[in-house]
Amino acid sequence: MKTWIKIAAIALLLYVHIGGMLFEVPRLNILNETIRALYFHVPMWFGMVLLFLISVYYAILYLRNPTSKFDIRSVEYANVGLTFGILGMITGMLWANYTWGTPWHGDPKQNGAAIALLVYLAYFILRGSIQNEEQKARLSAVYNIFAFAAMIPLIFIIPRLTSSMHPGSGGNPGFNMYDLDSKMRLVFYPAVIGWFLAGVWIALLRIKVRELEEQIMDFENE
Repeated sequence: MKTWIKIAAIALLLYVHIGGMLFEVPRLNILNETIRALYFHVPMWFGMVLLFLISVYYAILYLRNPTSKFDIRSVEYANVGLTFGILGMITGMLWANYTWGTPWHGDPKQNGAAIALLVYLAYFILRGSIQNEEQKARLSAVYNIFAFAAMIPLIFIIPRLTSSMHPGSGGNPGFNMYDLDSKMRLVFYPAVIGWFLAGVWIALLRIKVRELEEQIMDFENE
């Protein structure tokens, strides 16, 4: 991985954590200081979607050219994407506990996100239940594509069609309409880029470890 990407990820996240905690934010009813969670909760979800998209890209490459290189990349990007999704869910629940009065309100977007994460958890269960490596890679690649296709409506479409307390859903105005002012954008957009770069960095480290493990196994089998 390019050194500048690592440096950029560290610098951006350091800036986000400092700015997210210390910079001025809009004083809104109910939200108050909890709006700072926006710098962590939403960018993690954006990072999750982008990492899952990269995972699907490598799944398609595997189906076109079945090599372990593409399978490893696909599963590791999905691994980190799922981790980001779980972190996004946890930070969202903490935020909801202060603004809605309970960590889980049964909001359509919460339910859709939970179902999407369960769909991806099933992806790893599928991989763990198949012994044949080639069959495992092929079936999981196909499942990966359908999982991503299911996630998009669960998170981005269905909540907008129903009554939802999330901004930008169910007729509620999005953050851009009333509180994501210029000061918050100075932290929010770097947060999206920073969390994504950190996710890519983690995924590439995991890929490197997996490839080394395969090389060791091949060496021992010779």
